Amino acid sequence: MTDLFEKSIRTLELPAVLEKLAAKAVSDAAKERCLRLTPATDTQEVLHLLDETDAAKERLGLHGSPSFSGVKDVSAALTRADHGGMLNTRELLDVAGVLTASRRVSEYDAQRQGEATVLDRLFSSLHTNRYLEDKIRSAILDEETIADTASSELADIRRKMRLAATKGRQILQRIISSPSYAKVLQEALITQRDGRFVVPVKAECKGSLPGLVHDISSSGATLFVEPMGVVQANNELKELEAREQKEIDRILRQLSAECAGQMENILWDYDILVQLDVIFARAQLSYQLNASRPEVRRRGGITLRRARHPLLDQAKAVPITVELGEQFDTLVITGPNTGGKTVTLKTIGLLSLMAQCGLHIPADGGSAVRVFRRVLADVGDEQSIEQSLSTFSAHMSNIVQILKEVDDHSLLLFDELGAGTDPVEGAALAIAIIQEARNQGALIAATTHYAELKTFAMTTAGVENASCEFDVQTLRPTYRLLIGIPGKSNAFAISRRLGLDESVIQAAQAQMDSDSVRFEDVLTQLEEKRQRLEKAQNEADRLWRQREEDARKARTFREQMEKGKESARAKGEAEAKRIVRQAQQQAEEIFAQLDQLRKEQQKQANVQALNDAKAAVRHHLKTAEEQLHLRDEEQEPAYTPPRPIAVDDQVELPGVKMAATVLAVNGDGTLLLQAGRMKMTVKAQQVRLLEGAPKKSKPAPSPSAATLNTVSRASSELDIRGYETLEAESVVENYLDSAVMAKLGTVTIIHGKGTGALRKAVHEILKRNKAVKSFRLGRYGEGEAGVTVVELK
Repeated sequence: MTDLFEKSIRTLELPAVLEKLAAKAVSDAAKERCLRLTPATDTQEVLHLLDETDAAKERLGLHGSPSFSGVKDVSAALTRADHGGMLNTRELLDVAGVLTASRRVSEYDAQRQGEATVLDRLFSSLHTNRYLEDKIRSAILDEETIADTASSELADIRRKMRLAATKGRQILQRIISSPSYAKVLQEALITQRDGRFVVPVKAECKGSLPGLVHDISSSGATLFVEPMGVVQANNELKELEAREQKEIDRILRQLSAECAGQMENILWDYDILVQLDVIFARAQLSYQLNASRPEVRRRGGITLRRARHPLLDQAKAVPITVELGEQFDTLVITGPNTGGKTVTLKTIGLLSLMAQCGLHIPADGGSAVRVFRRVLADVGDEQSIEQSLSTFSAHMSNIVQILKEVDDHSLLLFDELGAGTDPVEGAALAIAIIQEARNQGALIAATTHYAELKTFAMTTAGVENASCEFDVQTLRPTYRLLIGIPGKSNAFAISRRLGLDESVIQAAQAQMDSDSVRFEDVLTQLEEKRQRLEKAQNEADRLWRQREEDARKARTFREQMEKGKESARAKGEAEAKRIVRQAQQQAEEIFAQLDQLRKEQQKQANVQALNDAKAAVRHHLKTAEEQLHLRDEEQEPAYTPPRPIAVDDQVELPGVKMAATVLAVNGDGTLLLQAGRMKMTVKAQQVRLLEGAPKKSKPAPSPSAATLNTVSRASSELDIRGYETLEAESVVENYLDSAVMAKLGTVTIIHGKGTGALRKAVHEILKRNKAVKSFRLGRYGEGEAGVTVVELK
């Protein structure tokens, strides 16, 4: 990095941004690295840095920041330990702090979710050593205290020290409590001199208490005497203190040796933790500035959408939108002083440098930057008294250096190019400098007041005008950057608003040449046209936003309708599946009952009854399936029979194309049908009358019970429709006797619905018959109230 590039970095105030970044870091080393950040000039490196910031920002939003407290530079201490030196308690606690931080950051990484990121490698490379961490912290409570539990030897020594101290204090306590020594002692208290327990004795009584004199008061009236009885206890305490210090040194040397053994891993973790601290600081700064990641281009230009200078108040800064390097490579910015021209220049340069440092930039999505090898700026007042340079000379000295270093990977920023000298010469020189830099392939942004440069930008391909808007009515800049429109100095308008006499203004206008007047008039017309177009554009934008909002509402309504439809369909499918599952479950239960019945009736060989029951089950299942698919099938037109259906008519069952005989026409509009051995009750509207089929003749009532008894022996059903009550009583009793002899478990008596008199008579017979276990009316499909199902003992 050249001196001029470093100077430009300072001019564009990147160090001030890095100070904001350093404030987000935790460890001292990370803060230093933040302040030393320099823009990367390799595209791949810039992309990698931005990937790190992206990943950290995502994790920061999901899980917060990992804890980097305790990350301190322990390299010097570990190096000394590696050479056999002993670390003190502070240094060992710092090592433990690094181990703790490494463990906590590893635990933070355990919350990792989603796809892999560039940070995973850093997190995964950390070494955790919970054993050494706990050993240091359990041995060293703080900088001044070694725990008794650091070793068994230390615990034993301190126990003996407490005993020795107690022994000496007990002797001294007896002395100061003894009435015989009351006149000898100056005060009844125990104190210490040179680490040994003593009592204050009056000078005139020094012979009354044998012992060692350790100190004399300033007045000479008091001697601090260690009684002979305490000397041995104090000597023992001193020996134990020496042993204690020796054991503490041994413990510290052992811990230092273990740290030295892990030096490589600890220093590796320290460096990784500092790197992560810097990366998460970049992510936090991105949140603070409401920044986003820009697109990074290898070639091409810069596109900044609603960019804000990072050192301005983000809530008050007026955003600018600027492009450079696509349709034009040079931007000439004009406008009045304090209108925001210099801030625009610095924003372009500073945001480019920030992106090359891996920082997100305070600009909206869709912004793009290009990686430059050099960002060279000549901004601000470069006047130097020490070097005897005027403003023009200082600027020109900078420009000379810039033109020496410029190439096709450079961004040049000129503030007030050509100022400080004769306007005609300065304008010509500014145009020549811009042309020379363009020939080298650089991208250029320059501010100026010269009308010649405005004309140059309007008439030269690849050069574009821009202006910072100024509100003449309020005499305040709006700080808006307008691309494609040259700015006016507005000197006359500002002077008029400030109260300058109109005659003076007119005299000044008369001094201007006709070309300048015409040019200013053109600019005035352009400004008026721009304002009209801007109003039209704003109205078009408003209508477009309204259309987009209406379209969004329509999409939302359509999505809600689709969701409602899908929900209804899902509920219907779920209900249909429930019906099928319920039918299947019932079928399985009935089949299980039938299998049990088959096992119980193997001796009876009642195969026909078993088949009838299975047919009824299949009928139930098929009915459920028909109900399931009923909604998807086109309904057939209602069928009307040519004449009322009567008993013994032949009809066709619905859906099965099977003929059945009408056994009874019930009063509720249902029919009792028999198809083979299976009987069922259906609605009259669900069958078709077969006119061509012959009627089944009704069997004549049997004149004798003997004949009926013979027939009923092999049957599980008895049909007594048409019988008189008295006649049916005899027939039913004989039938029950025959069913018992045939070992039938369940039989069915068909008596029809009618008036109910025959049913009542049958039930009275069944109640009296001792062979009947229970009886019930038929269910749906069995004949319902027209039949009675009897279970025999």
